[in-house]
Amino acid sequence: MPNVIPIDALADPRIADYRDLKDRELSRAGGKFIAEGEWVVRRLLASAYAADSVLLAERVAAELSPLVPPHVPVYVAPAELVSRIVGFRFHSGVIAVGRRSPTLTLAEWLPRLGPTATLVVLPEITSTENLGGLLRIAAGFGTDGVLLGPRCCDPFYRQAVRVSMGTVFKLALIHSADLDADLHQLGQTGFERIATVLDPAAQPLATTPRRPRIALLLGNEAQGLSPRHTALCDRRVTIPMRLGTDSLNVTVAAGIFLYHFCDVAAG
Repeated sequence: MPNVIPIDALADPRIADYRDLKDRELSRAGGKFIAEGEWVVRRLLASAYAADSVLLAERVAAELSPLVPPHVPVYVAPAELVSRIVGFRFHSGVIAVGRRSPTLTLAEWLPRLGPTATLVVLPEITSTENLGGLLRIAAGFGTDGVLLGPRCCDPFYRQAVRVSMGTVFKLALIHSADLDADLHQLGQTGFERIATVLDPAAQPLATTPRRPRIALLLGNEAQGLSPRHTALCDRRVTIPMRLGTDSLNVTVAAGIFLYHFCDVAAG
């Protein structure tokens, strides 16, 4: 039986984690994160990540509370009160607090791989919306992992989790403390390191072959890849564009690059 607990007051201390949804405070308070929306919460509950609690509007409680493990409290409140608790008008009425897993290093991830592998490398993605979209695309194309540079934003911030549609719970997220060293290690373990660049002198994507192991580097939203990281790569690849278009959103570019390389691998 689900552990359903009615909530009728904004000041109830049991729902403190949900009030205003402050990402940084949740993280500092014990490695927690917010999952919002029905499908994101469903994917959290079906994943290896632990849920601390779930908050449901009354209208969805009968359908969704049975999905929650009995040891996890399910707080149920009127929809209007749920909106006041979270600090904005919240239409889905489904939200949860999850627990982060220990961070994964490149040295821990590499032994899990077979001879063919695709790694997405993000040195410095600073938009949580873009990061969430990149995680969703990486999951959609079946990549083996995402390597996050030390200057990337947090993949478990509320907006990143929401935009990823919960695919963040399925991905191997590798956190780099020294990206230069990790790029060197990738080269030593058979990965071709591919820099995605805006340069007509780079190799056009359509003519770029795929090696069994690739690490695809995608640049920052404003500056692209740094010259230092580009210099550490084995190949520079570009998407030729027309009508004076000088760049694509990083999530759009990621989808094009991954479609090419993953289609080659599948074929």
